[in-house]
Formats: sequence, C-alpha cells, structure tokens
Amino acid sequence: MSQDVKDQNQKQNQSSAVESDAMAMSGDKASGKETLWKVLRFIGVYRLLLLASIILAALSVVLTLYIPILFGDAIDGILGQGKVDFDHIAGCLSRILGLIALTSLATFAMNMINNRLTYKVVQDIRGRAIRHIQVLPLSWLDAHSTGDIVGRVIADADQLSDGLLLGFSQLFSGVVTIVVTLIFMLMKSVPVTILVILLTPVSFFVARFIASHSFHMFQKQTKTRGEQTALIEEMVGNEKVVKAFGYEKKASERFRRVNEELQEYSWRAVFFSSLTNPSTRAVNSVIYAGVALLGSHLILAGSLTVGGLSVLLNYANQYMKPFNDISSVITELQNAMACAARIFALIEAEPQTPDPEKDLSAVSGEVDIWDIAFSYDKSKAFIQDFGLRVKPGTRVAIVGPTGCGKTTVINLLMRFYDIDRGEILVDGENIHDVSRHSLRKNFGMVLQETWLKSGTVRENIAFGKPDATEEEIITAAKEAHSWEFIRRLPNGLDTIISDDSLSQGQKQLLCITRVMLTLPPMLILDEATSSIDTRTEILIQNAFDKLMEGRTSFVVAHRLSTIRGADIILVMRDGKIIERGNHTSLMAQNGFYTHLYNSQFAGVREV
Repeated sequence: MSQDVKDQNQKQNQSSAVESDAMAMSGDKASGKETLWKVLRFIGVYRLLLLASIILAALSVVLTLYIPILFGDAIDGILGQGKVDFDHIAGCLSRILGLIALTSLATFAMNMINNRLTYKVVQDIRGRAIRHIQVLPLSWLDAHSTGDIVGRVIADADQLSDGLLLGFSQLFSGVVTIVVTLIFMLMKSVPVTILVILLTPVSFFVARFIASHSFHMFQKQTKTRGEQTALIEEMVGNEKVVKAFGYEKKASERFRRVNEELQEYSWRAVFFSSLTNPSTRAVNSVIYAGVALLGSHLILAGSLTVGGLSVLLNYANQYMKPFNDISSVITELQNAMACAARIFALIEAEPQTPDPEKDLSAVSGEVDIWDIAFSYDKSKAFIQDFGLRVKPGTRVAIVGPTGCGKTTVINLLMRFYDIDRGEILVDGENIHDVSRHSLRKNFGMVLQETWLKSGTVRENIAFGKPDATEEEIITAAKEAHSWEFIRRLPNGLDTIISDDSLSQGQKQLLCITRVMLTLPPMLILDEATSSIDTRTEILIQNAFDKLMEGRTSFVVAHRLSTIRGADIILVMRDGKIIERGNHTSLMAQNGFYTHLYNSQFAGVREV
C-alpha cells in the first residue's frame, strides 16, 4: 500500500480512535469511578503491603492524636500561681517525647511501604501495557501515533505514580485521622463533636463542586499532552525531511498551537483545582471559630477545662487537616486518574484474534487465495474478489500504480491484517487455522523500510535464527554482499550499532542477510533493493535469483529484471487484479501492463 493511502487510512483510523478514546475518558463521574476501581484491582495484588500501610497509618495517627491529651493534662497541671505540679508536667512531657519518637518510626515505615506499593503497582500497569501492545492488531497501532503510545506507557504512567504516592500518603492517614479524632473528641465533649460533624459537609460540598469542574480540564490536558508528545516524536524523528522540504516554520507553528492548547487546559485545570484548598480552609476556619466559641461557653458553664478546650481546638485542626491535605493534592490525584484512563484505554483495546494451537510446518510453498475481500475503512471497498493459485517454487510479481493494494496483499498473506471475506491457504491449510508465529516463520521478508535494533551486528543478523553459528552468519553475509562493509567495522560482527549508525543501503543489506541466514520456504520482497547502489543491486539480484530457486516468492517491485523474470505477473488497479500472465503475454495484450511498462521503463534496453 502506498504511503499516501497509508496516511489517508491512518487519519481515518486516528479520528475514530480519538473519538473512542474521548468516549472512554468522558468527564462524567462514572468514568472516574470506573478508572479508580481499575487501579484498585491492581493494588489488590499487594493487599499485604496495603494492610501493613493501613495498620502503620492507624498507629501513627493514634499516637499523634494522643499527644494533645498529654498536653491538655500538662496544662491542667498548672492550677494557678504557685500551684504548679512539676512532677505531673514532667511525666506528661517525657511520655510526649516517647510518643513522638514512635510516631516518627511508624510514619517512616509507612512511607517506605507506600513507595514500594506505588512503584510495584505502576510497574505492573506499565508491564501489562507493553505486553498488550504485542497482541494488538496493526490496525490499532496504525491508528495511534508512536508518540501517543509512548506517552501513555511512559509519561502517563509516571503521572499515575506521582498521584498514587500522594494518594497513599494522604488517604490512609486522613481516613484514620478523621475517625480517631471524632472518637477522642466524643470522649472530651459531645456538644463540640456534634457541632464539628454538622459543619463538615459544607467543606465536602465545596471541594466536590470544584473537583467535578476541574476533572474535565485535566482530561483535556492529558489528551493534549499526548498530542504534543506525538508531534515532537514525529518532527524530531524526521528532522531531515523537515529541513529538506523547508517545513521548519510550519512545524514550529503546529507545535505552537498544540503548546498553547496545553497551556490553556493546564492553566484552567490548575486554577479550578487550586480553589479547593483555600475554600475548604475558609470553611475549616469557621469550624475552628465555632469550636472555640462553644468551648468557651462550656468552660464558663463548668463542664470543660481550659486544657480540655486546648485539646478540642487541636483536634479541630487535626480533624480538618485530612480534608486540607487531600484538597491540596487534588490536582495530582485528578491528573493521575486522567492519565490512568488513557493507560487503561490502551490496556483494554481489543486484541487481535487468539492464535490456534495448530502450527504450520513442513511447508512446500503452495499458496491458494480464494476470492478475498478487505478494506481498511469498512465503509469503502478496497481489495475485492482477489483470487490466485501459486504452485511451489513459483515467482509472483505484483505491479500497479501507487495505492493499488500491492503491499496490502502482502500484509494479508502475513496476517498483519485479517481478511473480511474469502480464504488464504498455505499447503492446503487456512492461515486462520494456524498460529501466526508458525505462518510468519515460513516467510522471509525484505521490505523497503528497514528495521534494526540497538545491539551488535551479529544479533541483528541472527534475529530470526538466534542459534546460528558464526560460520553460517558469515556465509549469509557474503551471499548478501554485506560482508565487505561488516568486516571493516571496528569490531566486525560484534560492533554495536543502532538504527542511525549505518546508511540506508547498509541497513537494507543487513535485512537481506537475515533472510539469507534463515532460508525460509517462501519469500516476500517489497522493493528490497530500493536503497542499494546499482552495482550492488546487480550482485544482490543474482543472490536473490539463487535464493528464489525452488522457493515460492512474492515480489513487489518496479525493477525491470525482477518483473521480467517472474513466472506470474499480477497487474493491480484499485484493489483488483485487472491482468495476469508473464511479461511476454502481458506485452502482447497491449493493455494496462504495456502502458505501465512503457511509461516506467521507456528507454531501458533489453539485454
């Protein structure tokens, strides 16, 4: 499939994918709750760590809240001028110091457990995402940019980690603080406790109202951040193309627009969420003043001591502190949930159909294609009524204008995409009835787009045959004519390379060497020599001719020698086979192939 058709289909897929992601991450409360429950399911795996964190949080809070009682007792030990019970005060202070030390140890242990719990959970989520990417169909991957996918696995997972860490640190302690504080307050004064409970919902309503409006902005912020990451990855990864076509200003303008959108959503999200803390603090101040006023009245009535009022005022602060703490990190928590929604949208994407347990083995190379149909966009027909029967050892060339479906046929043969109708048989076995791995193991592919991993030359060549000996690798490299440049590398086969450390022609030679090493029963060559100089191409073509002897081969190319030597030439246009035959018979028909041949190869003399 040509690049322009790929881009068109990718844009269609991306628009539908963005719509589905937007629906999956809608700003209503239900979606937020669903995301939270999904995160909790991952946390549940580490329930022992969670339980330990809760116990330590409870211990830390109880000890912290018991300290004000000791302070109150110490204050009540001061009866008046010349009536100070120093022994009682010293005992209270010594117990306070001991409790502070125990509280510090409990808090330290709780934070260590929370760190471990958080990073374990995010590690599991990130690992699950990476594993799921391996089983996603190419249609989903084509519909989402590489930068967006990387952003979900890396940046969004980091944001989730930060939010969970703050959440664990504040949530457990906060809940226990609220419960224990109310119990201690009831032990001191029932009227004051009732007053605090009655005024508490006001703080809840204020925080909830603001949070509900800011969450939607955090979702937009996260989505726009993903678009920005994708744009940066695209422009930086293709900087040579950007400079070659003078696209610098347009690239900067595109980034400026996305960056301004991100700034706008980030500003709004932070602004709305930042209102939570001062609003709840204002309500808390009213509660504190109410406790002081009611407590003073109770002291005058003789039902409360001055030390008791100091304890209640301390508890009023302690009771409202969790609400302030949670509201202060509401930005991180909401951002974390928005990021989690994007990660779960990836994890829950529909995987490719499961592989059958049956394997394809001992392949001779017979391929039968029966009236298949396929479309990238199901509303528009593309490949239609495509039929072909190939005997073992046959060399098939597929030609046609740009976007006619040549590469698409190759993708269907390899099951990178699944057909909508019809059957594809290899040695009489339907390719949908055998595992993808066993099918692809029987094909050797050399594409126009090369791929190398970061590693040694040896590892890149032996990618499809890890147990290959050095002699086998060198023999394959010589047959592929890549040995000349390999032996000149600093460490030969053990030279560490990356995708950018070799020329395009050298990378393609290494990809050809891979196929020469594995010697599969069937070959797919898609413009396999497009980046190689003419002299080397002649040598490679001779090697291919030798390699293709006795092997079923599918060749997508415009090279005269490749097309002329094919046993069957399929001429495609608009997803259909309009002509078929060998070079001589097709030229005799004086049809579309003849026109294509004359337009592409005019001036080329036959040898």
